[in-house]
Amino acid sequence: MPAHDEASGIAATLRSLVPQLLPSDRLIVIADNCSDKTAEVAASEGAEVVSRTDSSRRGKGYALDFGLRHLRADAPDIVMIIDADCNVEPGAVDRLVRTCAFTGAPVQALYLTRTQQDAGLRARIAEFAWIVRNQVRPLGLRHVGLPCQLMGTGMAFPWACLNAVELASGHIVEDLKLGIDLALAGRPPVFCPEALVTSQFPSSDSGLQGQRTRWEHGHLGIILAEVPRLLAKSVRSLNISLLAMALDLSVPPLALLALLVLALSGANAVFFLVTRTWLPLSLTATAAVLLAFSVALAWSVFGRGVISLRSLAAAPAYALWKFPMYVKFLTARQSDWIRSKRDGS
Repeated sequence: MPAHDEASGIAATLRSLVPQLLPSDRLIVIADNCSDKTAEVAASEGAEVVSRTDSSRRGKGYALDFGLRHLRADAPDIVMIIDADCNVEPGAVDRLVRTCAFTGAPVQALYLTRTQQDAGLRARIAEFAWIVRNQVRPLGLRHVGLPCQLMGTGMAFPWACLNAVELASGHIVEDLKLGIDLALAGRPPVFCPEALVTSQFPSSDSGLQGQRTRWEHGHLGIILAEVPRLLAKSVRSLNISLLAMALDLSVPPLALLALLVLALSGANAVFFLVTRTWLPLSLTATAAVLLAFSVALAWSVFGRGVISLRSLAAAPAYALWKFPMYVKFLTARQSDWIRSKRDGS
């Protein structure tokens, strides 16, 4: 469990996790560059604490690498990674470990981020978009026997598998990068929706904006850097799993996808008025209809308890709210790891 200044919330996370562990299990908290009492709180909850201080090498990847090296002298068969601000639902550990042992592959739990009951419209739309990304799409891939992306927490790995990849980096979406590296090494992750891990979105707009900026800039950067590599290897090796991961990874964040479809539809409408050429407009109009249908279908099955259909209709305004974030990706991309702002911090 990597933890950077998590004293205010780590006790609750540990209390959801400790009852699920066996006496032979080890629970290690890496107190990474902490300036608060994270180490003391974790130790008081029964965790084995190791501290790391290196201000020049900041980020979750470096913390994970430090923890892995700490384990190396007495390596376990399976390693789980849980973030310090999550709730591990009962039974999740057992399901993850059993699936990992049975498949011999990295395993990703269902990881959902939820909003407060009185959350505003932006947070509720963000929660629905998270469900589409972290539940709907991985479930679809699982039903046809294809791998999923890693999501950063609620992950289980065979020791040999995790020990064979490079973790030490300050990448801002180290989870996506790790999943790709494992897939390229022949160990694509599998999805285990029966194991549930949850966390909370920040309640403030500034906290939500900061969190989304890190995730979405990181995702877009990964698309540019890794998708060509995945596609090339999938073609050379005729590997359907790598191709599926590349195509899934290529889908931009839902708000950006909607903005791109709308922008192309508008541009092609103008092109049609000038040239009377209908094919480009018909293609983008079809894409817009399919996107709207897919979102509505996902809402009807998974989103009814999160947001009303009337509120979801305001999604274009939410996408426009995020437009400056996408402009910043081109002009001032976030590339350094920054801890997401917690409520009350």
